[in-house]
Amino acid sequence: MRIISRILLFSISILIAGCWQNQALQTWQVAPEGASSVALSRDGRFALLYSSQQQLVLWDLVENKIAAELGAQDQNKSRVIQIDISDNLRYAITASQDNFAIWDLAWGTATGLWSISDGAIRAVDLSSDGQQVLLGLTNGKAIYVNLDTGRRMEFLAHREIVNSVALSANGRYALSGGDDGMAYFWDTETGQAIYQFKHDTRVNRVALQRDGLYAFTADSGKGATIWSLKTGKAYSQLKSRLRQLVFASARFSDDGDYLVTGAQSRRVSLWQTKTGERLAQWEATAQKDTRPPSAVVYDVAITPQGDVISASSAGFIEAWKSDDLNHE
Repeated sequence: MRIISRILLFSISILIAGCWQNQALQTWQVAPEGASSVALSRDGRFALLYSSQQQLVLWDLVENKIAAELGAQDQNKSRVIQIDISDNLRYAITASQDNFAIWDLAWGTATGLWSISDGAIRAVDLSSDGQQVLLGLTNGKAIYVNLDTGRRMEFLAHREIVNSVALSANGRYALSGGDDGMAYFWDTETGQAIYQFKHDTRVNRVALQRDGLYAFTADSGKGATIWSLKTGKAYSQLKSRLRQLVFASARFSDDGDYLVTGAQSRRVSLWQTKTGERLAQWEATAQKDTRPPSAVVYDVAITPQGDVISASSAGFIEAWKSDDLNHE
């Protein structure tokens, strides 16, 4: 029996090891002391990160060098907890708990700083023109702001903290998820909910496919669903043997065929949108001298060549190759 048990355990170990592909194609150490927030551009070329040592720094990963040192977000050197780069790669939003700034990355300068007084900022997103902002707040509000016209809309359907938001590239549609177990897909012109997606526990992560084909919502348990935005119905469920699927980041491929996610537990995963099957997974590098080894995967992206890019709190950005994606 002992021999059989050992053989069984050995077989399971081989099986588990075969699922992981931990050899990164390339690694960039962009923040040796770790980062409190990192965002990747949609094509995985640029990374905008914040650390207390460097403040805000823009990296060009293709050139493997710092493209711009943006400095502090405000005069108080507030800790930046949220960053997003616009779909067209030109603009970025950075946010502390009580204010946010918009940056023109082509010039490496801020275009403005705005304060929020009725709730702490929990999540942010930005339209391609850099003028439309979506915020998720701790008071249960999702706020849409058009900085060009000054128009502001408060979406009040959530009853608790809004943890994650996503804004369409043109700023017309929004997706928000909160502690109340609800995710809403809504119109920023009318403020009306188009679809509502119910979960059993709090919704931690949402994402929109850039052409409006799909939405992704995931809760703090095992509920992770890809929805068709044509019908408002579930398109697929992510399949996993884990008891929990807690995601810190998620992004669809441009064509919508794949979803890549990053977890609070260093895990980077590639999923097939149609089936919800996990195609590949990797483990991001942990921060040095942490026990147990840890890193939060703040953002993920897929390059035009089909490589997966991950950026983590450990201060590392890593490129991963998957045989399931087309490589040029």
